[in-house]
Amino acid sequence: MITFLKILKFLPPEIAHGLALNALNILYRTRLLRFFYVKPTASPKIFAGMTFQNMLGTAAGLDKNGDYIDCLGELGFGFLEVGTVTPEKQYGNAKPRVFRNFQENAIINKLGFNNKGVDHLLKNLKSKKYDGIVGVNVGANKWSSEKERVQDYLLCIEKVYKYADYITVNISSPNTPNLRDFHNEKNIIGLVDAIDLKVSELNIQTPLFLKISPDESKESIDRIIEVVSKSKFTGIIATNTTIDKSSLSNSKLRNIEGGLSGEPLLKKSTDILRYIKNKSNNQIPVIGVGGVMDSQSFNEKIQAGSSLVQIYTGFVIKGPSIVSEILRN
Repeated sequence: MITFLKILKFLPPEIAHGLALNALNILYRTRLLRFFYVKPTASPKIFAGMTFQNMLGTAAGLDKNGDYIDCLGELGFGFLEVGTVTPEKQYGNAKPRVFRNFQENAIINKLGFNNKGVDHLLKNLKSKKYDGIVGVNVGANKWSSEKERVQDYLLCIEKVYKYADYITVNISSPNTPNLRDFHNEKNIIGLVDAIDLKVSELNIQTPLFLKISPDESKESIDRIIEVVSKSKFTGIIATNTTIDKSSLSNSKLRNIEGGLSGEPLLKKSTDILRYIKNKSNNQIPVIGVGGVMDSQSFNEKIQAGSSLVQIYTGFVIKGPSIVSEILRN
């Protein structure tokens, strides 16, 4: 397995990603996965009315379409978040669109919500065997206008809420043009009000989280805190990838468009997490994500006030063994 993981590093990122997940799925279906990865001992946590087997979960993007829920669930995660999913399937941005930096434990992606559409994801949610917590991250199609994007979110929420344990509204991907405009005062109020109305109309009890950008000013974050605190949202996921690549030593990578994730994002995302907790007097629950590569960075998120922690880049760089490595320390 170690040799296989080493080989993946020499393959194009998206091919390597697909091969890795398909290999995990084969091991799961043949009941061999347990011989390679031992589940960590459960340490249940109750949060937002849900019981999580532990505090570590996958961030959106790892399994965009919910095709690998069952095999990922066997690795010992406390929960999974699938997506980002949009109403209609879309290819995303042109390739190459993923760039790995193993020296700095980082990834730059400009994928652009590539996914098979919400109906495909829905089928996988209905047929999954994994009985743990599964959240669904929803977004908007690239070609939708500003008004249509609000409807995109509402449509996805309406389709998945009966089958998702929680829903994340993603307004923070840097790879869909103008999506981050939803952080602006008028736009965020309009979006949240529309979602609140839909929640009331359908009597939706599924917890809702807002996933935000790490590149916002304190004024913008303060506004989001105020809007969320007055809404039907349960909390915030902090944060998505950053467009600030000044911390990278590789000058070529600094000039690539897209969102930076991994170790260089740790401080920035954790600072925002801590700021939200302090500014809201611990009244807004936050799920921390960004830069978690080991048990130390995992614990940093918790100490900053995170109720749960998600990983993506750490899993891609280090492989499935990172789950037990983090949770046993």
